[in-house]
Parts: sequence; C-alpha cells; structure tokens
Amino acid sequence: MTELDVTLRDGRTLHVYDDGDPDGEVVVQHHGTPGSGLTYPPDIERARERGLRLVCYDRAGYGGSTPKPGRSVVDVVADIEDVLDSLEIERYVSLGGSGGCPHSFACGARSARCLAAAAIAAPTPYPAEGLDWVAGMGEQNIEEFGAALEGPEKLEPYLEHEAEDLRAATPEQIKEVLASVLPPVDAAVLTGDRAEHTKRNFDRAIAHGIAGWRDDDIAFTKPWGFELDEIRAPTLLWQGVQDKMVPVAHARWLAERIPGVEAHISEEDGHLSISVGRLGEIYDWLAARF
Repeated sequence: MTELDVTLRDGRTLHVYDDGDPDGEVVVQHHGTPGSGLTYPPDIERARERGLRLVCYDRAGYGGSTPKPGRSVVDVVADIEDVLDSLEIERYVSLGGSGGCPHSFACGARSARCLAAAAIAAPTPYPAEGLDWVAGMGEQNIEEFGAALEGPEKLEPYLEHEAEDLRAATPEQIKEVLASVLPPVDAAVLTGDRAEHTKRNFDRAIAHGIAGWRDDDIAFTKPWGFELDEIRAPTLLWQGVQDKMVPVAHARWLAERIPGVEAHISEEDGHLSISVGRLGEIYDWLAARF
C-alpha cells in the first residue's frame, strides 16, 4: 500500500491510500461514519484478484485529512477529482459503505468520470418524505442523530464521549461499545482479525479528534447538495434486513427514487455482515462497469 497526502484546490490536505492491483481499473472507496481509509487486508486481496486498484481516503476531518467544517455531501466530488488528477487517473467507479454511501451517490450524480456507484447500507437524505428516519435504529444511533439535529453544541460532547469509549476499548470490546446497534449477525463477524482491523480503523479515524465525525453527522441532517434523480451512473444498492444502524426501510425508499438502481435486500444480513458475504460480487459488478 502507498499512502500519500494530496493538496486539494482549496489548500486542504486529503490523506490517500493506494492499494490493490497497481495496473487495475480504479475503485474509489468511501468509508463509513466514523471511519478512515484503512481497508481490511483480505478485502484488498479480493479487489486485487479481480484486477482492481483501490483508492481510499480519510474523509475531511478524519485521520490525516484536514477538516472542512460546514461541508455538504456533494463537496466530496471536488476532493475526489483532485485526488484522481494527482494520481493521473481518468475514470473510476465508486463504492460507499454506510456513511460513505451518500458520497458514492454524489460521485454518481456529479462526476462525469464516475462510471458506476455502489452502496452498502445506505441512509436516505434527511428528511425523507414518508419515512420515519430513525425507526428501527439502535439506541445509540437515535441519540446521535437527535444530537446532530440540535446542532454542534449538543453533538460535539456526545461524540467526544463516544470517541473516548472507542479509544479505551480493546478490539474484542468494540462490539460491547456498539452493542445497541449490533444485531447478533453483526456481532458474530466483529471478532478476531476483523475486530482488530475495526479497532485500528476507529483509532485512525479519531486520532486528531471528532471533527470528521461531527461534520459527517451534520452533513447527513441537511440537504446533500444534489438530488437523487441526478444520479446518471449505473447504481448498485445492497442492504441487510437485520441492520440496526441503517434500517432496511432506507434502502426500500432509495430503491424507489434512484433512476435504474439495481437493489438487493438480504434477509439474513445486518450492517457489517453484508460486506463480509457480498463484497466479492459487488467488486465483480463494479469491474463489469468498465
């Protein structure tokens, strides 16, 4: 893996991870909330086996990337295109997980270089007409987004407390910290090497504070900066019925509104398990879009 810092058009820095097949077609990956661009090594191997190059990054305010307070979801498009220019990459496909999904959709809507956009466990914009946005979420998510809707003064102390719990936890204790949002199918996969990677990912994400996490949450509770019917790239959506972080009702709402979306609803999966079981076929779908 190559790590580099890219200077963006506005002077900020974006920390980037370049991995997978160095000669392969490019997948830009957008991490969840909170998260970083560190990718689970077996997932990198899945990409490499398919001739895919993974370009991942710490979203603004996470890990090694400069914060951008007040950012909107759509702002990520300019950041990604600056990264692609620096790496001399002409075209790409986009993949988001959880809080990364709105950013993947943004690339599908506003980046002419984006050939396809995939999303695993995608939230809808807020508010979403006809949808109780937090219904079916675990207690921690309900509290977090309730604080986000009240503004930074309420949200920041909440996230500071959550971040401290994540820092203090061992890899095997992560699932205890996240207990209210983990159904059994997700708790079962958050063990061993995957738990250790999750711990490293969280530690990287919040190494310099909660700015990225805060700005994600605020961005998710205001307009994204584009409309779903602007998404012109082929779009893939995967969602687990047992998900307690992003309830399945979100996926069903999105499936009715994203033009031509290919939507898959998995009865047996939750929020984390769906990536464990489905990532290979998602990479296959993305590779075929070239």
